[in-house]
This record gives sequence, structure tokens and C-alpha cells, in this order.
Amino acid sequence: MDCRVLGEVSENPYVLLLNDLSLFPISHYFFAFLAFSFAFLYHFLEFHFLQDLFNGFRGSPVSLTYNPSSPIYHGVVSKCRILHARYLATPWLSSPHFQTVFLSFFGRPPAFSYRRKLFNLSDGGTVALDWLLSSDVSGGVFSTNNTIPKGDTTPIVLVIPGLTSDSDAAYIKHLAFNTAKKGWNVVVSNHRGLGGISVTSDCFYNAGWTEDLRTVVSNLHDEYPNAPLFLVGLSIGANILVKYLGEDGDKVPVAGAVAICSPWDLLIGDRFIGRRLLQKFYDKALTTGLLGYAQLHQPHFFRLANWEGIKKSRSIRDFDQHATCVVGKFETVDTYYRRCTSANYVGNVSVPLLCINALDDPVCTREAIPWEECRANVNIVLATTKHGGHLAFFEGLTAAGIWWVRATDEFLKILHSSQYMHVQKMVSFGTQSSLDSSIDQGPYVNIAEDGMVAAVGNEQAKENRTEDVLEQQKTHQRKTNEMVSGEQDDHMIKPEPCLAEIVQSSEQATRRKDSKPLDVITPVRRCLDLLSERSRWSFWLLVYVSIVTSWPLVGSALQIVFRKKLRNAFPAA
Repeated sequence: MDCRVLGEVSENPYVLLLNDLSLFPISHYFFAFLAFSFAFLYHFLEFHFLQDLFNGFRGSPVSLTYNPSSPIYHGVVSKCRILHARYLATPWLSSPHFQTVFLSFFGRPPAFSYRRKLFNLSDGGTVALDWLLSSDVSGGVFSTNNTIPKGDTTPIVLVIPGLTSDSDAAYIKHLAFNTAKKGWNVVVSNHRGLGGISVTSDCFYNAGWTEDLRTVVSNLHDEYPNAPLFLVGLSIGANILVKYLGEDGDKVPVAGAVAICSPWDLLIGDRFIGRRLLQKFYDKALTTGLLGYAQLHQPHFFRLANWEGIKKSRSIRDFDQHATCVVGKFETVDTYYRRCTSANYVGNVSVPLLCINALDDPVCTREAIPWEECRANVNIVLATTKHGGHLAFFEGLTAAGIWWVRATDEFLKILHSSQYMHVQKMVSFGTQSSLDSSIDQGPYVNIAEDGMVAAVGNEQAKENRTEDVLEQQKTHQRKTNEMVSGEQDDHMIKPEPCLAEIVQSSEQATRRKDSKPLDVITPVRRCLDLLSERSRWSFWLLVYVSIVTSWPLVGSALQIVFRKKLRNAFPAA
């Protein structure tokens, strides 16, 4: 396997789910108008804004689910201020539908350039690895010749995107930029056929295909053995991540991981997304993205799957029936969903894992969250918020920040400075049982709320490697603890107390609120200038949404206030 450096990433030939409105014809602006109109109705019908108003805009506490004897909670998460504070959604985006649609249409990602490497897989497939080094965002001159020394100890964060998403997605760019600003290196592993890369084999990726992730992780660990490797999976990427961690257990060369908005159980998710009108809207939108992906790689799908059935697909399940099951030789769509569900692997996760889900997620339902399985595993902490939508979690008056990005950065930083980073016990990727690995599930195609289409063979021979890395990582942990010992107190709630004190302090921390004042005028002005520069249609659409959503409430409030004043001024005779 070899990697070829390509330098800066060119613009993606297509952007799924309307990540950038400026690239689409006027019909898509009408689609945006309809989406916001639907979201507006649900915004007030579900009373999210009114609930925040009556609560004094204090937000809601983050609910943490963990094993009482979990060293990850007591040694790491108990020191995370963000997870023990409250999450307040942007007031005019408190509806989960507003949050999700706003992320897809606007997102407001930071501007920067990746450096790209093409990674060739053993079956002839190709994936694009997009790097963002800490030096790229620290004010230095961007150069495609910059490389990471083999003995470098700077942590690396590997990001696994969601359904038909790549490194250009807004939520990926928010995470990559904030992590690189922190001083770490970031690499986004784009799925096969995405990121402007053609499919070069008959192998695609899907919601349960972990072999590509396994190979990329192994390669990064071999190239940079002294750099702690952390993984972050988003949506279907989170499903792939958790499944991979469960399949390989102690064998993974991963120090820690974070799963954001995982669907957990694909079968439950399939039932949920076709249940209500709004969910069917998301089902249709995701299916449109999958059809665009299939059209982009039509020669492969025409040869491997039922192309006529794919073109007639009106839902994710239809697409799976004509693509995934045909190529993968699954008896039914439900069989495919059961085999690729990550909830089945939660109990075998041996890496410190933070899972974040929003209870109002309109795409990945709370019904699929494996609460008891997460509580039973001492390596997992599950954080759930009342609001947030799907991958959105906007915060601040102008929706300038994403809450889960800050929570992820803080968790990984504290984990890195602690003694609880996972240490690889052994590495043996060659032999996997048919029950535990997706290697033996035969060729198949994927889809799901954030997965991809994949046709994969089970005849790939893997090399067996054995490597002792215990001493290297222990040495690194000792050096890290010495360097951050002085800094750690500034980011922790309190030093290591006894178990009872930790539990009590964590419960008290959930009731804390952020009293930091907001700078209102400057961010609003910057936001409006940015929108007007990007797209005049986008700007006026946002103005329309702001007026429509705020005026009914403001008008009602003014009417109540002046009615009381008039009664006091002119009392009944």
C-alpha cells in the first residue's frame, strides 16, 4: 500500500444535501424555503423556544450515563467542565429541525485548505486522506512539502465522516479547525468514492464496513508509532467506529475515541425514519444523496446491482433493497441492518469512548440508544442533551459555535493528559472470526442515515503483525503527565477526590450555568456581512426566517405588556 501526496484539495464535484447554496440552481432555494417553513411550524408546535424562555435561557443539563466504577468517568469525564455544565441551543434554532436544516444549508465552516494523500488499499480501492496540521492554522506558511517526522509525538485525530459526507462538510471543518488550533494534527478519512475520488475497485463502503478504517488506523500507527491516535466518528461514521472498536477489542492501537450522533441500531432507525411526516422528509433527502452517489459511480452499480431498481428508489430502504442486498447477497434488508448495527458490539469496547447524542435528533432516534449496554461497560460514558438536532448543537446568539466540537476537544485533551489512554495489548489484524468482523460478511453495499454504498469481497488476505508498544506509550504517558501537571488544574473541576466526593461534585456541576456575557453586536454584524458576501438569496432567506420566527412571539409579548399598562392607566370606573 502506498500514499501519494496531491497537495491542496480541489473543490468537490458535487455537494450532497446542499452544503453550499451558492452551487445550486434556484430550485434548491425553493427547497430551502419549504424546509424552513416546515421547521418553523414544528419550532412553535413543539414549544422549544417557549421552554427556553420560561427557563430563563439557562439551557438544560447534560445527562451522563456511565458505570459507577468507571475509571474513565472518575478520571477523565468528571474533570470535563463542558459535560458538567448546561447546553443552551441558539434561541432561534432551538428546534431540532431548524438546527439540522441550518447545518446542511449554511454551516458557516472556517476557511482553510487540506493537504491530501491518496491511500491505496490491497483490493485496488482508493481513499483520500485529508490532513490539517497544527502548523497550517498557527499562522505559518502553507506548504505541501511539510511532513510529520516519524518520531513525532503530537497527537493525531482521525475523523470518520457521515453518510455521503466528506472532508468539505461544514461539521467536519469545524472539528478539524478547532482541533488543529489546539496544537494537534487532524486527518479525515474520506469514504471510498467521496471527496472527488473515483471508485477504483468493486469494493464500496457501508454502515458496517470496518476494514477500511482498520487498515488506515494500522497504517497511521506504523508511520507515527509515538503519536497517540484518537478517533472521532460522526453519524454513520460513529456506527462504523463503535463497531470497529468492538470487533478488535484490546487489539486496536487507539488511545481514545468519540462517537457523535451514532444511529446505534439500524433496524430501529429504519422504522423511525419512515414513521412521521418530518422523518420521511429526511429519508427522502438522504435517499437523494445516495442516488447522487450511485449516479456518480453508475458503471459499478449498473454491473453489480439492480440499476433500474436503484433509479426508482424513494427511500433508504428501497435503495438498500436494490443495491445493498443485491451486491452483498443479503437475504433481506433487515438482515443487513442487524449485521451492521454497532449496538451489538458495545460490550466489547476496550478503549475510552465518549458517546454524544441529542434526544431530539430527527434522524437518529433516542429509541436506538443502548443505555444499559453503555452503563455496563466501564470504558464508555454516554452524554445526552435535550436539544441539538442531528450533528448540529449550535450555540451562541449567532450560532457561531458547535457544542459537541468543544466537548470533544476538552474530553480528548484531558484524556491525553491522564493515565487512562488505552494501551495496545497486541496487534493481529489477519484473522477475524465470521461473527466478529465485517471481513467475512461478503461483498455488500451500504446505506443508512450516514453510511455509504459498498460492495466488498471476503477474500482479502491480511498480514499478521505483532508489535509490542506498551513501553513506548507508557514512556509517553509519563512525559505527558509531567508537562501538563501544572496546566491541568486550570481545566479541571477539582483534583482527584474520593469516589463519593467525585459523584457528588459531578451532580452539582450539572446544575452550573455559564455566566459569561455575550458580545451581541459584533458577531451579528460579522454574520450578516458573511451571508451577504456568500449569497444574496441566502441572506434574504435568513432575514425572512428571522422575521417570521421572532415576530409572533415578540408581538404577543408586547401586546400582553401594553394591555397591562393600559389597564393600570385607565382603571374601570
